[in-house]
Amino acid sequence: MPLCQAFRSKGLSGFGYTSTAEEVTAGLSLAGKNILVTGCNSGLGLETMRVLALRGACVVGTARTLEKARAACETVAGLTVPLACELSDPTSVRACVASIVAKGIQLDAIICNAGIMALPKIELAYGYEMQFFTNHIGHFILVTELLNQLTLTGRVVVVSSAAHTRAPKGGIEFDNLDGNKGYGPWRAYSQSKFANILFAKELSRRFRGTQRTANAVHPGVVATNLARYNRLGHLLYAAAGPLLFKNAHQGAATQVYVATSPALATVSGMYFSHSNRTAPRADAENPTIAKKLWELSEKIATRLH
Repeated sequence: MPLCQAFRSKGLSGFGYTSTAEEVTAGLSLAGKNILVTGCNSGLGLETMRVLALRGACVVGTARTLEKARAACETVAGLTVPLACELSDPTSVRACVASIVAKGIQLDAIICNAGIMALPKIELAYGYEMQFFTNHIGHFILVTELLNQLTLTGRVVVVSSAAHTRAPKGGIEFDNLDGNKGYGPWRAYSQSKFANILFAKELSRRFRGTQRTANAVHPGVVATNLARYNRLGHLLYAAAGPLLFKNAHQGAATQVYVATSPALATVSGMYFSHSNRTAPRADAENPTIAKKLWELSEKIATRLH
């Protein structure tokens, strides 16, 4: 299939590579819904918040600082609640949870959108590689401690990446989460994205017997400041941005679709790309690895309480 035709093609959902967040929610009213979006201050998070608010939802928008969250929320027409949530700091994450509980907000969806990518040099948070801790552990603490605030039909959407296919053999290097046995920016990022899928898969298994759902998504290759450490990405965008990268309107589509589409009310434990179900790397479906990661994450969360 020619490249331009592949970009235009639609999947079974009726949407595809070039579909936007506004298009996947056309005609949908989210009035009365409360949806949390992490990383609301830029890129996909900001566009996700904008479209959800446009459709009538009250969006709890979190950013690393309250000032950043407020500034982002002020740019959006509609109902928003700005909160600080620094995912690399469990104290900040738990303060965010406490604020939501105190405000009595029941969440219809949690979109785990925020993340960091390809840090050039290894950085640690509480003894763990920063990308693993921020992208996975931070969201793990946030979501698991908000489960009492999630409605009976609530959805959890975890933003992963096709980069998960480049994760180390086995997906997670459980004996190298501090990077002492070697560190590579993309290797660590890919591992964190693999962890995102495992988290959604295991959460879905724990939701069995309920009407709650958990799914993981790949937004596409998007030109946002997530790649601020990636010189190659900047060079590629400068050379052929519109051909190789989605814009934020297109990149936000899949997570918005999975969080809101009535057609996905009972779909759980899946991986989506370009607003359609697809298959992740085979070992991302391994429940043993997912359970092991969950149990480790619980231990980390408990130790840092």
